Order: sequence, then C-alpha cells, then structure tokens
Amino acid sequence: MKKLVNDPRAVVRQMLEGLVELNPALALLDREDVVVRLPIAPPAERPVAVISGGGSGHEPAHAGYVGDGMLAAAVAGDVFTSPSVDAVLAAIHATAGPRGAVLVVKNYTGDRLNFGLAAEMATAAGIPTRMVIVADDAALRDTVERGHRRGIAGTVLVHKVAGAAAAAGLPLDAVVDEATRVGAGLASMGVALGACTVPAAGRPGFSIGDDEMELGLGIHGEQGVRRLSLQPADAIVDSILATVLDDLSGAPGDRVALLVNGLGGTPPMELAIVSRRAMDVLREREIRIERAWCGNFMTALEMPGCSLTLLRVNDAMLARLDAPTGASAWPGRGQVGSRLPLPAPSEPATVRRGRGAGPLPAQLRGAAHLVADALDAAQDELTALDSRAGDGDLGISMARGAAAIRSLPDDAWDTPAIALAAMGHALRRAIAGSSGPFYATALIRAARHLDAEAPGAEDWARAFTDAVASIGALGGAKPGDRTMLDALAPAAQTLAEQVRQGVPLAEAWRGASLAAEQGCLATASMRPRLGRAAYLGDRALGAADAGASAVVVWMRALAGAG
Repeated sequence: MKKLVNDPRAVVRQMLEGLVELNPALALLDREDVVVRLPIAPPAERPVAVISGGGSGHEPAHAGYVGDGMLAAAVAGDVFTSPSVDAVLAAIHATAGPRGAVLVVKNYTGDRLNFGLAAEMATAAGIPTRMVIVADDAALRDTVERGHRRGIAGTVLVHKVAGAAAAAGLPLDAVVDEATRVGAGLASMGVALGACTVPAAGRPGFSIGDDEMELGLGIHGEQGVRRLSLQPADAIVDSILATVLDDLSGAPGDRVALLVNGLGGTPPMELAIVSRRAMDVLREREIRIERAWCGNFMTALEMPGCSLTLLRVNDAMLARLDAPTGASAWPGRGQVGSRLPLPAPSEPATVRRGRGAGPLPAQLRGAAHLVADALDAAQDELTALDSRAGDGDLGISMARGAAAIRSLPDDAWDTPAIALAAMGHALRRAIAGSSGPFYATALIRAARHLDAEAPGAEDWARAFTDAVASIGALGGAKPGDRTMLDALAPAAQTLAEQVRQGVPLAEAWRGASLAAEQGCLATASMRPRLGRAAYLGDRALGAADAGASAVVVWMRALAGAG
C-alpha cells in the first residue's frame, strides 16, 4: 500500500502540525500530541472542558471536532493506539479549570485506562474530571454485555451534545448527564469491503476476497463479527439497520438522528446511496428522521466501508445538535429534505411523426437493432479500451444507447429522417459524457438530408458526410487527433467516392466500413491531442482509440444488414 507519509513514526505529529496550520482557531501543545481550542481563557474563567481523543487514523476524529461549541481539546495517540496518561493530563490542564472537564472516551481498554488515570490525577489536582464511556457498537449485542461493547462513530454525536451543553454554561454534572443520555440512546454498526494498512505495518490488516465483506467491525482495522458474501448496498443497509433498530427497540413514531459514516475509502457517491436506502427503511418503519448527516466522521485510515448510527432524540437534544460550532469537521445542522422530484419542464416536440408505408419502417428498425446488439456484445471490449486512456465508461454508455434505440416507439421508424432524429434525441438522453452529444448531433444533422420517404444513395452519402463534419465542428477534432473521426472521416470519404462511381449503396457501405476499420487501427500509433487520452501522451500508444473502435462496431453491424 502506497501512502503519502515520510517517517511512519512521525505521521501523527506531522498530521497535527498540518491541521493546526490550516485553522487559526487551533493550537498544538509543544510536548504532547494535543490539539486545543483558541483562545485559551484563564483557568477561573473556563467553562466545563469537553475533551476526547484516542488512537490516530480516525480522521477527522478527533481533532476535527475541536472548536467552539464542541471539543476543547483532542488527544492523539499513535495510529490505533491509545494516547498516554501524560498527554491526556496535559489536555486537561491546558483547557480546564475549577469547573471541571468531561472526557468522552470510546470503550477500549487502553483508552479507559489512560483517560481514567488522567481523570483521577486531574481531580486530585483540583480539576474535577469525569469520564463518559461510549459503547455504541450494536454488532456485539449478542457477544458481550452492553457495557463491554466498542465505541465507534456514534461518539461524534456525544461530542456535539456535550460540547453544546458546556458552551451553554451548564455545570459539570449536567454536561455529564446530557452526554450519558446520548450514549444510552446510541446504536451503530459497520461494514467493511476491504482492509486498511497501518503506516508502520506496511501491509493490510487482513485478507479478504473480492466477493466478500466483513460485517460488524470496529474502527481499528480489525475484522468484523461475520464474513459474508458481498451484497448490494440496499441489502447491506437493510441488514445493518435491522440490528441497530432491534438494539434500540425501534418502533413507529420514534424520533431519530441518522449518521452515515464513511470508513475512509468509500466515495461520497456510495455513501449517498447508503443514505438513500437508510432513510427509505426508516420511513417505511414510520420512524421520524429529525436530522441526518453523511460523510467521513470517524474513519479507519483508508478502509472501504461505512457505518450507520441511530440516536434517539427529543427536542432538547435536537437543540444541542443544532447549536452552532466552530469545529471544522462538523457538517452543519443535518436538516432533512424531501426526495419528491420536481416535474421536469416539458420538451417541445423535436421529431416529426409520419405514417410510413411498405417494408421500410421494419427495415430501419431491424438495422438499428442490429447496431444495438453489436454495441451490447462489444461492451466489455470498449470498456477495456476506454480504461487504458479514459475513464472506462464508453462500454456502458454504448450499452445505454443500445437500450435507448430498442425502446423507441413504432412511429419512430416511419421514415429515415424521423428514425435518425428519434435516435439522435434518444442517445442524447441516454448517453452521458461526450459520446451522447456527438452521436446526437450527427444523427440530427443527417436527418436534414433525408426528407424523402425513400432517399437515394446520394442522399445517404451526403447525410453521412455532413454528420461526420458536424462531429468535428462540435468537438474541434480533425483526422489524426486520435478520435472517432479517424474512423469516420475515411469512411465518409469512401462512401461518397463509391456512390459517385455508381457502386450500389450496400456495397459502398461495406467499403466505408473497411475504411473505418483501417482508420481505427491507425489510431494505435497516434499520439492523442484531444480528450482525456491527451493527458497521457505517449502512454496512450499501442491500443486503438475506444471511440474509433465503437464506430467500427456499429458500421460493421450495418454492413452486415445490407
């Protein structure tokens, strides 16, 4: 596993140095890995200090939650290792005074011991200090008693409520009471799709197959409670929420806050899909979602996966969750919107409908469906080619285009002009990226030249030539730039020449198809000048351009239809 680190022994200090330099409201103690909130008031003027921490590798926890209205300090140990007693004690003395401190501690032995001893020493020194232990991991509900469960992502919600209570001026016992109530109403559970790598170890913490997942894991790179076959996102969410809701005795009418937490290696796209299903499940059970957040809150380095947390809430707790904070990692109030879609503006009719006669509509549809079949068959090949020099989406894009062609209604095939225009508009809706606009523009332009119900060979040649020209005009490419035009341009030239020579249209198209193949093969030795492939320079050489290859696929299909 490659990592952007210097010395594995220095990752924590260097991380914290970078963090505080990016936030003028934070400072780092000189002899301990402790981040504190600025400004620091004289001890007698300090409110109750809410302090948390633990092993590093969980970023943005815990230093990301230091700020007005949240944590007064965060104590960072080595990766996945509890901080020392001295570091915790330094955090207490730097931020707390006679009103005391609350230590929010995840339920791990090392954390409990080191934070607990520091609390005893601080109290003996005149700073009353209490601990609130968070044990929200519902995955262990059938394994250990509740007080022995791990603390995971729900800890962040304890930070928020306790920090807001302290900022409101509450005394120590009241802050502890509110934090404890949050912990009692929490349940979390996670899933991992792979392992993470501790910098000092240099290798993943465990091995897992491509078709497997770990259900019910902690936040220290360990394996879960069960290893299962990989499932779709919705099924994973259903399984997690079933356990979490059972643990909370969830019932219709309950009010909850939802936290969808990434473990460090899960893209926002996937977390949003998880959030969508989680909210669906809760609404189906008639549970009221008062607040919801989605993102990386407590990670396990670069582990792919997520956890779901539910917190029972009431109005008083919501007020704490909504209270302002200067902590950089807190995402805001978590207001929940509606998924009800707005109606899209109606689109004016762009395709003329006719009443075609004879066999032509069936012939047009048959030829188009041959193209669709060929594009489907070539999906993997096009994906592989596009992945070498692009983003790898061409195969699926062409498959979506094929599905759009098949879905066209009967009257879309009445005449060639209607058919081409209909396909153009279908492809622009179905295909994202550059391919959709290119093909749509070409087809719509070609349709202009085919007004007759049965156009002749010259009409088809002229339409194809103009369609190819429209692609160059739209994208700014020319032959030799290593694009689809390197297949299309020689094909258009060959078709026009052979039609002028009196070659029958079907035979001329086969000649054009061969010219497209030769042009496509030539792209393997061309240095790309446009598109994503241009960023690779000579590294793109050796394989044909994916867009030109797609042209060959559908031209061959049409040549076979003739």
